[in-house]
Amino acid sequence: MDLFGETSDWESKLDPILKKYKGKKHPLEYQNTYQLLVMVVLSAQDSDANINSIAPALFEKFPTLNSLSKTDSETFKAYISKVRNYPTKAEWLLEIAKTIKNDEAIPLTMQGLTALKGIGRKSANVILRETHKPAEGIIADLHVIRVAPRIGIIKENKDGNKVEKDLMQVLPKNIWSEIGMAISFLGRETCRPKPKCDECILADICYYYLTEVI
Repeated sequence: MDLFGETSDWESKLDPILKKYKGKKHPLEYQNTYQLLVMVVLSAQDSDANINSIAPALFEKFPTLNSLSKTDSETFKAYISKVRNYPTKAEWLLEIAKTIKNDEAIPLTMQGLTALKGIGRKSANVILRETHKPAEGIIADLHVIRVAPRIGIIKENKDGNKVEKDLMQVLPKNIWSEIGMAISFLGRETCRPKPKCDECILADICYYYLTEVI
């Protein structure tokens, strides 16, 4: 099989997961773009499940960006104290709130989002995908970083931005919006750190399965 292959037709090879996960909502349980923005910032180096658990009380207290912009750091931190690295994330989110002020003013472009504190390309890609905006990159979360090289799409790399860049060079732009999340869902459900290869719908094209398992 072609490995790390510019010559590979990855769009057709990855079609099973593109079909299975197309449009599937991100595991963060947000209700609007404001909540998505806040939860994406909070979820860095933390679990989606943990962020989902603190979200109801947080958004009952701060239902809009405007309400968040009017609070003080100590009040806000009390609502996110169970989140990893919460003091820094509180500073980032309060600065975002004071800068943007209104939910309607949240920028929905890569440039606009990454200009905000605490939002890198991965977070911006998630927000753009979830708000159905044109893709400007590919989501490269920890699952994608693990799974994409295992499948054989790219070479292994621990740097998310490098993984994204490599994927963008190999995969056609028309699948950018969905493929990152599709690989992520595959990684969450099947291609775990200890992969369930016998359950995987990509086993027949997977480099790891074809070279290490059978």
